[in-house]
Amino acid sequence: MLTKEQIIGEALRLGFDDVGFTSAEPFDSHKEILLSRLELYDWCIDKGINLIQGTDPQAVWPQCRSIIVLIENYHRQSFPASMLGKFGRCYMDDDRVTKDGVSKRIKAFRSFLRENSIDSRVPFNVPQRLAAARAGLGTFGKNCLFYSRRAARQSSWVSPITVLVDVEFTPDTPTMEVGCPNWCRNACIASCPTGALLGPRKIDPRRCISYLSYYGEDITPLPLREPMGMKVYGCDRCQEVCPRNESWMVQVQELEVNPRAGAIAPHFELRALLHMDVEYYKTHIWPHMFYMEPKDLWRFQMNVARAMGNSRDPVYLPDLIKAFQENNDERVVGMAAWAIGRIGGDEAQRFLKGELNRASGLVREEIEQALQVTV
Repeated sequence: MLTKEQIIGEALRLGFDDVGFTSAEPFDSHKEILLSRLELYDWCIDKGINLIQGTDPQAVWPQCRSIIVLIENYHRQSFPASMLGKFGRCYMDDDRVTKDGVSKRIKAFRSFLRENSIDSRVPFNVPQRLAAARAGLGTFGKNCLFYSRRAARQSSWVSPITVLVDVEFTPDTPTMEVGCPNWCRNACIASCPTGALLGPRKIDPRRCISYLSYYGEDITPLPLREPMGMKVYGCDRCQEVCPRNESWMVQVQELEVNPRAGAIAPHFELRALLHMDVEYYKTHIWPHMFYMEPKDLWRFQMNVARAMGNSRDPVYLPDLIKAFQENNDERVVGMAAWAIGRIGGDEAQRFLKGELNRASGLVREEIEQALQVTV
């Protein structure tokens, strides 16, 4: 039978940054938290994400006897400047659809285990960050994220990967504490644009920009549009301001651009996204940022229109006017009206006034609101 040392050696050889072991015991405290905050997470159930089941690894897979946690640094290189501030870093090198990056290494790791008579599963609903801390691989941040003990200079730019196995290994010593310095004065909480961070290690996911950008229903509520800024898909704000991440943020600026991110960057230009059709979305966008199905293309375009409005850049006015005139979804058209008003100027005001009497419903409401602030 493989030893822990042999498993660790193979995982590191495959390029993972750290490895830890924890038991198959239920995450009872996490279950209690979820049950006490069901109103914050009921959307997960609607999306088919069974978080409650995931708190018991043996309910997920009855053969589970231990959990091996792999740490993957997704910020090994820098990212294209054109995408930063608009797209979360973890999505710029995400191969969960294409399966041509870290997925290959996970597959190779599982093959190594199987060749040595260890069966495994890699479920999506086991609490990965909690498993990583229970495996002694790092600590938590007040922003609810996991901070590695080794990878990326002990920062949060990592993804824990939980591998359930049917062999029992001695668990490592847990490191369940919050590792944030007192002097940081809750920088992450104070900087959350939409107020999603309610306090240390407490979040309302429904206000998180990541949730709002790809799960939010209907047109983005007016009070949240300006705070969401240029964010189109995901958000890194609480990580960018964190003093625990500063060392790696300085280091990574000197590194080469991630080749996968560099290759896809031209397809994520805002104008192209605003006017894309389903085929463009399925070919260039969905393989990398896949939480929105093609039928939800409107949400991506709405996010882009909002970002253009928050840019306050008149260069986007022709594109927003074109989207207003040609898009068939009133949520995109309504957001385009808001964005035109936010950019403002004589051309924006003339256009909105000209469209007011022809519009109805949501779009008319958005034009009326836009005209109140257009200067």
